[in-house]
Amino acid sequence: MKTVLMVAEKPSLAQSIAKILSRGNMSSHKGLNGACSVHEYTGTFAGQPMRFKMTSVCGHVMTLDFLGKYNKWDKVDPAELFSQAPTEKKEANPKLNMVKFLQVEGRGCDYIVLWLDCDKEGENICFEVLDTVLPVMNKAHGGEKTVFRARFSSITDTDICNAMAHLGEPDHNEALSVDARQELDLRIGCAFTRFQTKYFQGKYGDLDSSLISFGPCQTPTLGFCVERHDKIQSFKPETYWVLQAKVNTDKDRSLLLDWDRVRVFDREIAQMFLNLTKLEKEAQVEATSRKEKAKQRPLALNTVEMLRVASSALGMGPQHAMQTAERLYTQGYISYPRTETTHYPENFDLKVSLRQQANHPYWADSVKRLLAEGINRPRKGHDAGDHPPITPMRSATEAELGGDAWRLYEYITRHFIATVSHDCRYLQSTISFRIGPELFTCSGRTVISPGFTEVMPWQSVPLEESLPTCQRGDTFPVGEVKMLEKQTSPPDYLTEAELITLMEKHGIGTDASIPVHINNVCQRNYVTVESGRRLKPTNLGIVLVHGYYKIDAELVLPTIRSAVERQLNLIAQGKADYRQVLSHTLDVFKRKFHYFVDSIAGMDELMEVSFSPLAATGKPLSRCGKCHRFMKYIQAKPSRLHCSHCDETYTLPQNGTIKLYKELRCPLDDFELVLWSSGSRGKSYPLCPYCYNHPPFRDMKKALAQPAGHRPVRGVRERRAGAGPHLWPQVEGCLQQVQRRGALLRERPPRARVRRHLQRL
Repeated sequence: MKTVLMVAEKPSLAQSIAKILSRGNMSSHKGLNGACSVHEYTGTFAGQPMRFKMTSVCGHVMTLDFLGKYNKWDKVDPAELFSQAPTEKKEANPKLNMVKFLQVEGRGCDYIVLWLDCDKEGENICFEVLDTVLPVMNKAHGGEKTVFRARFSSITDTDICNAMAHLGEPDHNEALSVDARQELDLRIGCAFTRFQTKYFQGKYGDLDSSLISFGPCQTPTLGFCVERHDKIQSFKPETYWVLQAKVNTDKDRSLLLDWDRVRVFDREIAQMFLNLTKLEKEAQVEATSRKEKAKQRPLALNTVEMLRVASSALGMGPQHAMQTAERLYTQGYISYPRTETTHYPENFDLKVSLRQQANHPYWADSVKRLLAEGINRPRKGHDAGDHPPITPMRSATEAELGGDAWRLYEYITRHFIATVSHDCRYLQSTISFRIGPELFTCSGRTVISPGFTEVMPWQSVPLEESLPTCQRGDTFPVGEVKMLEKQTSPPDYLTEAELITLMEKHGIGTDASIPVHINNVCQRNYVTVESGRRLKPTNLGIVLVHGYYKIDAELVLPTIRSAVERQLNLIAQGKADYRQVLSHTLDVFKRKFHYFVDSIAGMDELMEVSFSPLAATGKPLSRCGKCHRFMKYIQAKPSRLHCSHCDETYTLPQNGTIKLYKELRCPLDDFELVLWSSGSRGKSYPLCPYCYNHPPFRDMKKALAQPAGHRPVRGVRERRAGAGPHLWPQVEGCLQQVQRRGALLRERPPRARVRRHLQRL
């Protein structure tokens, strides 16, 4: 009997799909890596009896990275990362042993069916799985097709069985577009990040341990936040004046009227209008109108709208909302949550999805009424050609889901019901009054039919007090006319919802990656999330964006990344060559990088204003061997010594205390020795700051971590086998012998001669 290997993107998804296809008649066991289970059952495939093995990966199998030395910041010029640095695919999570696991399960299989998520990333993972598994599968005979792709949008019996019955092929172009994005983001991001991090670390105490990252999508995302901050800072309030009038309709009621001129910015003119109207005792009705209006039901729900509402109404960050939606999807409660489409397909059975909610305790009445009266045809939205809109797949209760999962599910379900409900209809009445030469207006609303707002009450039309029945020429006594002084107010900081809208509008990121970029600028301390989920840039975020604007505005403006995204989409559609897009984009950014490096002083000037130079922090401790001036001991982690005259910084062992060691100097480079002590373990030893950062012996590794021990190392063989911190006690012994000889300390011989002497000891 032949074997079919089937691979999903997550373990929970594999279990759900296997349960549906096997009708619950399957056996399961843990795989080799302990993270992914294997579900086995028998069935038919291509008209033949088959043995099925259903398993999964855990996201991407492989990740792109640089080879060898190009991963070492100190050994490679960041400019080389654009073209000279070779890349390779490595296991994304070596602890999972995913490659070995897939090869063990795939060995001897005859067919493979790929159940990865149906988006570009999922398509890319398809080919990662194929590259791993195909070499160990049984060879096809006579050109027989062995690779199949399942396409689905929800984890329901109908959708999964339909996908199995209509298998296709993985899309290589979509996979290539992801490869291109990965390589661009790796090369561009690493080059800029390494350069600016190395340039500013060790120069400003406040940025000591900060990774100052750059990302082709991350940086424009930050740019939107800083742009709003700049508008707030540059805002100058203006004083203006408005007239407010009241008319009495009867003894107990009065109407507050709005001035038709809205406002004026000259107090004397406002005072003139006030004087003219205060003379009048009556307000005359100039016109009345009554008009029926409608508030439209929402479009079908896509990812961006879901993230916007999750942030603004539910208080959930985009990253958290997306993770919650993915869990609901894999558990079969909603359809695939990554979609740009807001239009239901013509063959989408809306009534079936609606009937599933007919007995729900919260919205059963609304659903039953819709089913009885007939659902309304949804509004025509945008069909992106990817997945149907986000829709509930089965009924669930608050007790069943709980917490944020329930809140998000409730919103998705209410939104779906609203899309097939009727519009909200209301009557708007308006009365226009004349008081002297000035016109004033008041309006009121009365709901005729709540429509979709019955299930989305937060969208209800705000009710206003009903207006008296009157006609042109009627008069009402004026109760009061007064002048109010007000000021224009600045805009507020961007909310996450507003930022998502801007990113979508300018093509920064995709529906799947937008939450990641927003999360990145928060985690990297470029913005903080304030109350109301507003994004306030930090000093570092502001200075970086202003620096990019000063050097090359295109590094932070959305235009260039938006153009790159369009090229990547053309690759996915098979309309652009992968290599040409990659080569052209890297060439553009390589030139920008060189200009950025040459102009970094412009950003440095901004840094000097906002951050404390390293030389201004710390306290003098030991003398530099080059200029013989005191170096300052910076205690903030990582602790180090800084020579402001030479502009050099020397890392020290961590998690201990540092003090001067007997004012002795290293015979190799004349730096004063310091003593590292660990109070908790009672260990201490002297070291030379320069030797610690620049090991004098060929076989010694650069030591940048906490010392590992205090055991002397003896013999050349042992010395070569030793690493880093283990060698410092040996250097201490060498120094003691050199001190006893005396001459070396007095004469300060060339470093090479002392090194030879120490090697003989």
